Parts: sequence; structure tokens; C-alpha cells
Amino acid sequence: MSALARYRRQIVLREVGVNGQQLLRDSSVLIVGVGGLGSAAAPYLAGAGLGRLVLTDIDRVDLSNLQRQLLYRQADVGRDKLAAASDSLRALNPDCEIELLPGPLDDAGLLAAARGADLVLDCSDNFPTRFAVNRACVAARKPLVSGAAIRFEGQLGVFDLRRGGPCYACLYPDLDSAEAAETCEEAGILGPVVGTIGSLQALSAIKLLLGLASEAGTLRLWNALDGQWRSLKLRRDPQCPVCGLAQHP
Repeated sequence: MSALARYRRQIVLREVGVNGQQLLRDSSVLIVGVGGLGSAAAPYLAGAGLGRLVLTDIDRVDLSNLQRQLLYRQADVGRDKLAAASDSLRALNPDCEIELLPGPLDDAGLLAAARGADLVLDCSDNFPTRFAVNRACVAARKPLVSGAAIRFEGQLGVFDLRRGGPCYACLYPDLDSAEAAETCEEAGILGPVVGTIGSLQALSAIKLLLGLASEAGTLRLWNALDGQWRSLKLRRDPQCPVCGLAQHP
């Protein structure tokens, strides 16, 4: 099947075109976590024609995952998530190279992975990993698309120091209080909520790769119960221990 036939619905968009499609083909994205967010973002990126997806995770598919992690099937229960995700994505688009990095990755491993990608999607479900991913992105000077969802609430942020914006640690400077936050297991999550945020992470990634309007420095908050969005403009904290001006002038 030719690339033109596969991607013609997006090639016809003047913002994409043949050149944009080739740009996607030449791009790579690191996805940290292939749970609820990652299993929504990864198929859209593979389907869009990304040349390379790098996946990292530490979990196995659990029966409770199937309520919202639609990359997996009943037969995948008990399998390593990376292996199951790889099979599903390769079946969707065999032209997309899938690279697997079994976790947990330490800071050096995350930094190396971030340096090897054009941008990073943080689809993890805990604050220590989010902070570690942010440190890697700041050190590698790579844009970070961060997503989170719990109950009926979603959050999407794009952080890109290349544009002079803040990093994730500017938003959450206190790791101790962040670690005390609720998890989906404790508070619950509706499948379409996490799927929506993961899909929007993929959209933000594609826009960044194509050089379209950037949402860097903006945090978007969604209440799925009333369908309302709020946008907050974030400022870089000059005293931030990760990206502060003393470390990155």
C-alpha cells in the first residue's frame, strides 16, 4: 500500500501536505507509559505516519486496564505491556518503527532516550516519573507534552524551553506534596476522559513536529462532567531547581 493512499486524508490538509508527511516520517517520539494516556496517544501517532515510536513502561496488562486502555485486548491480560503494545501498533502500521525500552529507566536512561527523540510524551501515572521525565527533557532541550487524568478531570500541558517557556517543575515545585496526590486506582477514572487527554497529547505532538501553532507554556484543564475547558498561562520560575536561570540562562 502506497504512502499516498494511506495518508491522503491528512496530506490533503494544506498544513501537512507531502512535505509535512515526510517530516512526520522522519520524526521520532518517546512515549513514557503505555497505560491509559499512552494507549490512546500511540495509535494516533503510528497511524499518522510517525517514523519511529520509542515506548517505555514497567507494567503487565491487567484485566482492570481494559476498561480504558484500548490498545490491549482480553488475550493480552498478563502480557508485558510493551510487547502487547508493540504487536498492536505494528498491526496498525508496519511502516512505523517501534522501539521498546523496558523500565524502569534511571535518569541517565531517560536522558539518553530523550536525546534520541524529537519530542517526549509523558503518559505516566505518578509524579516521581513525571519529574524525572521533565528533568530529562530540560537537560536534552526537547519539548515535553504532559498529560494527566483522574475521575472526570483532565490536564494537558506543553513545555518547551526552546521557546523560553517554563518546565513541568515550575508548575509543581514541591515533589513531596505532589507525591501525596490521589491515583486513578484510589479515585477512579472514566475511560473516555483519559482517552481524550491521550488523543490531545498526540495532536499536540503532531503540531509541534509540523511547526504549527505551539501551546507551549499553556496548561489546559478539562472538566468532563460539564465539558468546560480552562486555560492557564504559565510563567518560568527563575528559581526553579530544574530549569531556573542559574541552570539554564
